[in-house]
Amino acid sequence: MNFDLSSLNSYVLIATAFAAAFLATLWVSLIIWTIRDVRRRSKDPMARILAVLIVALLFLPGMLIYAILRPARTLDEEFQQSLEEEALLQTIEDIPLCPGCARKIHQYWIVCPNCHTKLKKKCHHCKSLMELPWNICPFCGTTVPGMRKDNVLVEEMLPPLTPTLFDDLDEIEQNTEDS
Repeated sequence: MNFDLSSLNSYVLIATAFAAAFLATLWVSLIIWTIRDVRRRSKDPMARILAVLIVALLFLPGMLIYAILRPARTLDEEFQQSLEEEALLQTIEDIPLCPGCARKIHQYWIVCPNCHTKLKKKCHHCKSLMELPWNICPFCGTTVPGMRKDNVLVEEMLPPLTPTLFDDLDEIEQNTEDS
């Protein structure tokens, strides 16, 4: 078996060219992947530029540094998590609690069965449940007795005048005199 140094030299040259082409392609693909990944994970333009520069200048060690320092979740995942948290908080807020003992109560209870705190009141006219601070029933429009009315005319505040016994006697006297 006879080895020709010129053919061995050409094989090594071809293998080196393929390895160099592979590394150049890997380097460019890692830069492109970093650009796409950092776009999905950050809105900060400075963080985007730094991530791409680290990978472009340091190649594989830069890729390792970026993988360690990159945000754990994408912007879409962050948005989804914030929506889930908001929905969870809203379901927690929807559960009515007693202001006296902070236990769960039913929305139609008038009194808390645990601490006997008054929760609602009934309308005197239609018997619908009303919140305690309400001065007017939202179902029938009746004002709550004993509550102050705003913009009331003086005539509405005075009781209607009923004829008194003396007025009736005056009328009777006038009728008898006329006849």
